Amino acid sequence: MTSPGSYNAAIYAAGGALTAVDAVMNRQVNSAFALVRPPGHHATCWQAMGFCLFNNIAIAAKYAMANFDIQRIFIVDFDVHHGNGTQDTFYADPQVLYFSTHEYPFYPGTGSIDETGARDGEGFTVNVPLLAGWGDNEYQAVFEDVLAPVAERFEPQLIMVSAGYDAHWADSLASMQLSVSGFARLVEIIKTLADMLCQGRMVFTLEGGYNLEALSLSIAATLDILRGNRQISDPLGKQESRTKPVNFDNFIKMVKDMHEL
Repeated sequence: MTSPGSYNAAIYAAGGALTAVDAVMNRQVNSAFALVRPPGHHATCWQAMGFCLFNNIAIAAKYAMANFDIQRIFIVDFDVHHGNGTQDTFYADPQVLYFSTHEYPFYPGTGSIDETGARDGEGFTVNVPLLAGWGDNEYQAVFEDVLAPVAERFEPQLIMVSAGYDAHWADSLASMQLSVSGFARLVEIIKTLADMLCQGRMVFTLEGGYNLEALSLSIAATLDILRGNRQISDPLGKQESRTKPVNFDNFIKMVKDMHEL
């Protein structure tokens, strides 16, 4: 649903992402987080959808390549929903590697493991569709065993992150089990890769997250990690610990084999 103010809000959201790119690429800061709404990663080049009017991160990536000496951008999307708009924008583009973890099958119905890119962009889309109920341990394994080698092989000059926090266990819009400390660990892995591969250059943009307490705590934890503080406050804690899913190792192997890792 939109309102009379939605267009202006969306323009400012996209502009906030561009300002974050400027700050990082001009070396004012190593990393920046555009805390903007509405989110963007469902919006395509031709239509708005899924609460998204303009695709903030796609616009920012195009802006970075057009205005700075950037040929390779790694977009990481850990929102619980697949970023179909971002994928569509760069599906045939070898300059942008799009990596998504998302609950599957779930809205918007895209993001299967065999969606890997087209034409020159073949292999530059990496989808990791996760089953409902998976949480901190599974996400960390995906980031360590799949995302990290993908990033190292691609050697990005800038890492951009669609930071959606609706995979938190307290978020009723989905069925994943990430905790605040789990999100912090994912950001820590991304930050380590950015420090190693692209001089720490990272731009985060806010996507989903609909439990306000979980959202605010997760954003605070992200900012703490970006500032080098590993003392994370997680008063919500984790859900009851579970045994590792029976087929998880086979799933990871399937994803790695798909992308020759």
